Amino acid sequence: MLKLVFPISLRRACIALLATLSFGVVLPVHAGSYDDFFQAAKTDDASAIADLLRRGFDPNTVEAERGDTGMILALRENGMKVFKLLLNANGIDIDQPAKNGDTALMIASYKANREAVRALLAKGAQVNRSGWTALHYAAAVGDNEIVQMLMEKDADLDAKSPNNTTPIMMAARGGHILTVKLLLDAGAAAALKNDVGMTAIDFAQQNGNKDIVEGLQYRLKKAGKP
Repeated sequence: MLKLVFPISLRRACIALLATLSFGVVLPVHAGSYDDFFQAAKTDDASAIADLLRRGFDPNTVEAERGDTGMILALRENGMKVFKLLLNANGIDIDQPAKNGDTALMIASYKANREAVRALLAKGAQVNRSGWTALHYAAAVGDNEIVQMLMEKDADLDAKSPNNTTPIMMAARGGHILTVKLLLDAGAAAALKNDVGMTAIDFAQQNGNKDIVEGLQYRLKKAGKP
């Protein structure tokens, strides 16, 4: 009986094709492309990222340790060239979260990266979500310009974290009196309590922010609240 012998390279290609068709697996562009992608994201190597994308690498691939996307990792490392490239990549999901729930907009807000926040909002990044939000993070670092940008996109002023901590609590905890005022003026509720019974005043007292305590107490008294 005649046996057909195929070249090794052809056999490998057939096996790869069968695996893709059978399991929906998208095979890497080449061995090591995964590591190359995240190394390039860390080092802001936009040319390497562009090369990988041209050869079909998925821009939404996540790294194993933290579940960060390339965009989130680039923002963590202040890699604006890679960020801008990925922002405009075909098929990019700008709202894809990391394992801990952080999104690109949240990281940009926490890093006080106004340029990135502005660009993500222009692309329609999701502002309100369940759990921690970009407004929590912007309030935590006291970046009023980002807080304002998020509020202009209808950010939930009283968004609740998993333990019901609100953005104004984060601002009070960080000692950011102008951010507290900005949120109050926009209508944030100062009397809310989180799951351990702490209000924004409690957070301010805990961290020795006397001016914020007095300001919040004055606002509450003025509003007729105890």
